[in-house]
Amino acid sequence: MSQILNLFNSVGPEQFSTMICQIAPYFSTITPSVTALRPGYAEATVPLRKEVTNHLGTMHAIALCNAAELVAGTMTDASLPAGYRWIPKGMSVEYLAKVKTDIRAVADGSGIDWAQAGDQVVPVDVFDTEGKKVFAARITMNVKAG
Repeated sequence: MSQILNLFNSVGPEQFSTMICQIAPYFSTITPSVTALRPGYAEATVPLRKEVTNHLGTMHAIALCNAAELVAGTMTDASLPAGYRWIPKGMSVEYLAKVKTDIRAVADGSGIDWAQAGDQVVPVDVFDTEGKKVFAARITMNVKAG
C-alpha cells in the first residue's frame, strides 16, 4: 500500500490534510481538506477565501490548478502498484466558469491501468457548491516501475 494512502487511512481526513501541506508546503496556500482517498479516486474541498481570490473576487486560476494537482497526485500515489513511482509531466486546463464559492476537486483514475509504465493522463473535475462543473484539468503523470 502506498505510504500516502496508508497515512490517510491511519490518521483520517482532517489530520491528513494538515500533514499533506507539511509534506508539500505549497498546498497550504489553498487550505485544502482531503475528504476521500482510495486507489483510483481522490476528492478535496477548498474554501473560497480572500487569499485565493483574483482582482474579480473569484477563485484564482492557479488556486484551481493547485487543487487539481493535489487530488491528482494523491490519487496517483494511492493507485500505483508497489515499487512504482510518478511525477507530474504536464497539465492542460479549462476554466469553465467564474468560481464564487468553495470548490470540490475530484480525480477519477478508475479507468487507468496503473501497472502500465509511461504517461498516464489523470482527469480532474472541479465543482462549485451548487454542483456546477467550473474547471477541468488533465494532468499527465509519468509513471515508472522501480
